[in-house]
Amino acid sequence: MNAVTTTIAPAPVSAAPAQQYRTVLAAAVTVVLWASAFVGIRMIGSTYSPGALAFGRIAVGALVLGVIAWRYGRLTLPTGRARWLVVAYGAVWFAAYTAVLNLAEHHLDAGTAALLVNVAPILVAVFAGVFFAEGFPRPLVVGIGIAFSGVVLIAAGGSGGGSVNETIGIWLGLLTALLYASGVLMQKIVLRSVDAVTATFFGCAAGALVLVPFAPQFVEQSLTASGGAMAGVVYLGVFPTAIAFSTWAYALARTDAGRMTATTLTVPAIAILLSWAFLGELPTVVGMIGGSLCLLGVAISRRRPR
Repeated sequence: MNAVTTTIAPAPVSAAPAQQYRTVLAAAVTVVLWASAFVGIRMIGSTYSPGALAFGRIAVGALVLGVIAWRYGRLTLPTGRARWLVVAYGAVWFAAYTAVLNLAEHHLDAGTAALLVNVAPILVAVFAGVFFAEGFPRPLVVGIGIAFSGVVLIAAGGSGGGSVNETIGIWLGLLTALLYASGVLMQKIVLRSVDAVTATFFGCAAGALVLVPFAPQFVEQSLTASGGAMAGVVYLGVFPTAIAFSTWAYALARTDAGRMTATTLTVPAIAILLSWAFLGELPTVVGMIGGSLCLLGVAISRRRPR
């Protein structure tokens, strides 16, 4: 008995920290790569139209994910409700979110766009309160109010001085947050019965199919694009899409949706630093204060009431 006890007992103790470490590492990879996407989009946004860039990025991502899925023998299409949810979040998250974000960054700098998109965790909590009967605890209500005041500040103090062009960008940024939140909730349901590689590949493939109407534009614009712009499309497809969405799905399957979306609060800070380093762009002081209020509101909304 003593021999058996000393051999078996340590296993659960060491296994849990190892899995937790992998989950944290996967989340960290995701936020860094997603932050870089905001800068990458700005760098090549003048070469490709929003729809064409979305198609190129998601098509490259689907090809890479297809190779990964084939390598691990996970090319079986999900069945039942999971199949339709995969198609739905593929259209909403991979296709619509990507295209709308590209369009938003025609009106906003990368840092401001990242700040607006990361209102999504509050939207996830609101959706959970409405559709999953989780209610509206006081921290969530307070957080919504603070985040809303932050959005108002961004709108009033952006680099465009509240111009029509910038206002359009702000609304598009908030729409991307809505699409992002919807995609997270649908994917979380799928991950209850489908592994991360399969869920990510088929979602990306569905998104690529939705974006096929933009394929002729992508081909036409690629013929006159520089080598750097084409490399940028490949980067966006491989790293912030194929790799980052895979690591995101891996981590999301091992924790709750609210906690995972809260980890993306670091994305705007990283995006602002990268934007400053590579593009020389920074949000205005008022815009950064507004963005900080948005993130503070999200953080408060995630607090557990006693």
